[in-house]
Amino acid sequence: MTDVVRLDEATMFELMTVASLFLVALIGTLIAYQAYRGYRRNDSRSMLYLAVGLLLLTLFPFLFNVTLTSLAGTDRVVTVFVENLSRLAGLLAIMYSLYGRH
Repeated sequence: MTDVVRLDEATMFELMTVASLFLVALIGTLIAYQAYRGYRRNDSRSMLYLAVGLLLLTLFPFLFNVTLTSLAGTDRVVTVFVENLSRLAGLLAIMYSLYGRH
């Protein structure tokens, strides 16, 4: 089981790390939303894959980190593995949006 850092006991570096992870998730989600709007507007499947890829690359690793660490209490190595699988799937979706046949 991993040690969960409480906010009132966190160092400035730990707080800045969490804030930066949150900002990456937020900005990635906003960009993915714009790509999704492009998909809806132009019926472009490549934009849909781009939106899904961005979410898997930015939002889902953050959600997995928070969920697995805080709620499930899994080992850090499992959390990192799941985050990396999400990032890999996101990169593959983005690559398909650029090079795949649609």
